[in-house]
Amino acid sequence: MEITYLGHSCFKIVKDGFALILDPYKTDSVPGLSPLKETANQVIPSHKHDDHFGLGEVKLSEMRADTPFMISFIPTFHDEKEGALRGLNNVIVIDVDGLKIVHMGDIGCMLTDEELQFIKKCDILMIPVGGFFTIDAEQAREYVDIIEPKITIPMHYSGKTFGYDVISGVDKFTKLFDEKDVLVKGSVIEFDEAPQDRKVYVMRPLRAEREG
Repeated sequence: MEITYLGHSCFKIVKDGFALILDPYKTDSVPGLSPLKETANQVIPSHKHDDHFGLGEVKLSEMRADTPFMISFIPTFHDEKEGALRGLNNVIVIDVDGLKIVHMGDIGCMLTDEELQFIKKCDILMIPVGGFFTIDAEQAREYVDIIEPKITIPMHYSGKTFGYDVISGVDKFTKLFDEKDVLVKGSVIEFDEAPQDRKVYVMRPLRAEREG
């Protein structure tokens, strides 16, 4: 299985030739990110804001293929006031080949104990860390401590050349972990089997201009 971090909260997951894209952003909706220009078999947004709902930016593949992914959702809120500020959000849960991948979307609230139990000890957790529109770095760390994922991939943060000015950079999140548990990765990672160690993978957004 191959996971590509395209930028912001957008990931492309490919397994057995089937490509799934999560939270595609519309062109010009996220400063510093180039248009997606991607092809996939399936596209799933967590909610309908432009930076997560760019369905038209992804061309659906003409090649028919059976999906290896089993998808489920946890309905949540984009804010701590039950959606009154920013609306609804879905946590996307993907089961594939014995692995559980959880994409938190623009989570802005705490899940219930029952919901947390459903995703506890997942293999890969994709979680926003930038704050303002979503949970912030400290709240994301709290989620990681509760869920205990094997791999945590931060998303929805700003960098020198990309992202919203009002959200923080990834360093605010990574500094909450032991330095040895934070690994800097490229834009693509591959998994041949379930990861064993609890680590934070900081991936480089593929569609962002390289930072000096």
